[in-house]
Amino acid sequence: MLLFELVQTSATVASTRSRSAKAAALATLLGQLTPDEVEPAVALLTGRPRQGKIGVGWGLLRSIDHPPVASPSLEVLELDAAISSLQSLAGTGSRTARLELLERLITRATPAEADFIRRLLVGDLRQGAQEGVMAEAVSKASGVDLVAVRRAVMLAGDLPQVASIALTNGETGVSAIGLEVLRPILPMLASSSEDVASALGDLGTCAVEWKLDGARIQAHRAGDEVRLYTRNLNDVTARLPAVVDVLRELDVDQVVLDGEVLGVTEDAPDPFQDTMSSFGRRTGPPGPASLGVWFFDCLHLDGHDLLDRPLVERSAVLDRLALARVPSTVTDDVGAAVAVQTQALAAGHEGVMVKAASSAYEAGRRGAAWRKVKPVHTLDLVVLAAEWGSGRRRGWLSNLHLGARDPEGGYVMVGKTFKGLTDALLEWQTGEILARESARHGHVVEIVPPLVVEIALDGVQASTRYPGGVALRFARVRRYRGDKDPHEADTIDAVRALLPRGGRSGAPAAR
Repeated sequence: MLLFELVQTSATVASTRSRSAKAAALATLLGQLTPDEVEPAVALLTGRPRQGKIGVGWGLLRSIDHPPVASPSLEVLELDAAISSLQSLAGTGSRTARLELLERLITRATPAEADFIRRLLVGDLRQGAQEGVMAEAVSKASGVDLVAVRRAVMLAGDLPQVASIALTNGETGVSAIGLEVLRPILPMLASSSEDVASALGDLGTCAVEWKLDGARIQAHRAGDEVRLYTRNLNDVTARLPAVVDVLRELDVDQVVLDGEVLGVTEDAPDPFQDTMSSFGRRTGPPGPASLGVWFFDCLHLDGHDLLDRPLVERSAVLDRLALARVPSTVTDDVGAAVAVQTQALAAGHEGVMVKAASSAYEAGRRGAAWRKVKPVHTLDLVVLAAEWGSGRRRGWLSNLHLGARDPEGGYVMVGKTFKGLTDALLEWQTGEILARESARHGHVVEIVPPLVVEIALDGVQASTRYPGGVALRFARVRRYRGDKDPHEADTIDAVRALLPRGGRSGAPAAR
């Protein structure tokens, strides 16, 4: 298939808000692919080349100024092969070799294809063809039930591979995909609830767990072999030797566990970025924090899959393994649940997870059976600048540069966000920002005077990225405050006051 046809479908998907229309357009394309084109095409359309991160940045791509061609000739498999070649280039002379390869590729591309390739390689292909929509498209194109497709994706952890199996072998091939120890599965995700009372009201009897602010880890053991994976299914076994030792000490032959790695200093949880800094070290000595591991679920034990068993049964199996557990209380009483939340917050953690006691492990889904309950903070900040959007947001100013007021004068940048913006709000803010434009640097538009915007956030963390020494966590737009002038925005001191301080008993006890 010509790459141009795939790019046209990508543009169609980006231009519509209808989920069913997106899935229908993708399904039509999938039905036209040859068997060897399915995996690369699905990977390209979801914006994640099957080769993984390629290591190509905008700087390299900007240096290619050859005019694109008018008529399409590139094929999907040619782009896939070129990406494989790019990934294999490393060491002395690799930059020149990569540049030459990219020049050969882009000089054969039409303008639309060249734009697609550039955004794909730098991870900026936000077009609305996310995995959920693509799974629906695979179901439509193959005739395989959507529930079966989703389950296969969660167990294989590889949507392009499942798409190929579905389109080639149908229901029989998809149903044969099961949990394999040492192969990661997609983690079960949680929805949000405003408070524990509403979560319990929806779910009934629940396990109320501390929500640790660490790095999620999926641990597999088969015999003496242990593998550890992140929530994105990256293998991090070599980075966590202490966790490997924990797994090897278990009196089991096969096990798959879900848990959290957390930095702890003097029995208090370390800030998230400190845990991630220690966790992210590939080589060298451990970081200043002592990384511990706490588990909250057991998915497989000695030949028995537990995914479809109720949470309380999986928890009982986990208890028998005598591992460090995330503190949890099974209850239907709001007062008892609030007490668990109070304990978690006092210990310096994020909040609680409220999980239906009867819930199965729905890997890869952000279902209603698990709810996260965290305090939500709001700040009135100022918009200092905005970046032009891409994909479906092309033509609108989207990513906002947020600042807090400096009591001594001016504003201090504390983060960016493009979350929480509806189409109507995007259109309104684009007009307002352009009316205040004071300077333009590439894709960034600076404004004077700034706009005041109410931002919801989960907290802040220490950061050297911004001059104020702090950065917002999970910031999203709530509304613009036309009733407030910039001098009424929250100060940088108010932002810093949200920095976590930890507690003396913040480390969950092993049991």
